Amino acid sequence: MKTLVFLSILLFGITQKAGPYNGKTQQVPGRIECELYDSGGEGVSFHDTDSVNNGSGKLNPVNGSFLNEFRMKEGVDISYTKEKNIDNTIYNKVKPEMNQLYVGWTVPGEWIKYSINVKEAGNYTVALMYTSNGDGVIALDIDGKEKLTSDILSTNDPADTIAWRQWHHWNKTAIGEMKLAKGKHILTLRTVGNGNMNYDFLEFKLQ
Repeated sequence: MKTLVFLSILLFGITQKAGPYNGKTQQVPGRIECELYDSGGEGVSFHDTDSVNNGSGKLNPVNGSFLNEFRMKEGVDISYTKEKNIDNTIYNKVKPEMNQLYVGWTVPGEWIKYSINVKEAGNYTVALMYTSNGDGVIALDIDGKEKLTSDILSTNDPADTIAWRQWHHWNKTAIGEMKLAKGKHILTLRTVGNGNMNYDFLEFKLQ
């Protein structure tokens, strides 16, 4: 029995090849959807401080729903924007689309990788759609080299008296510029300071 379990684990590991999620490289210019990080698993395509997906399959129950169960067996924590005065409130600085997957429960030291294809070399502005219950810091690396570090301003609003909703005030803001070469690259999004942030997408625009 133990041998069979070991072989199952070994075979499972072999099938977890590093690369674009579902074989689809994300394109620049355009949006990099944060939940569509690369396949490969812990220490390869991402690092998370625990192995539990605290959104998919936990906060959002296992019920056959695509949104509730998205990548639920992986350590990256994923949820999605919801109505009923959760993500669609007056406290948003930028109105989010509903039923959009995002990465949450972020902690300093965590990182996620994305296979990207830059269609045209040049200088790109980068914007982030996010929430942040407190000021934070993120960094973006290209092919293992840090290219951009940015302070992320808190979206906490004392006027909202519902404590848990401080993680659901959305904003979209420019976080800096990056010079990118044409071709395929690995983009890494790193949580550097504070955490307590949700990441919907990064948006790259050619200048």
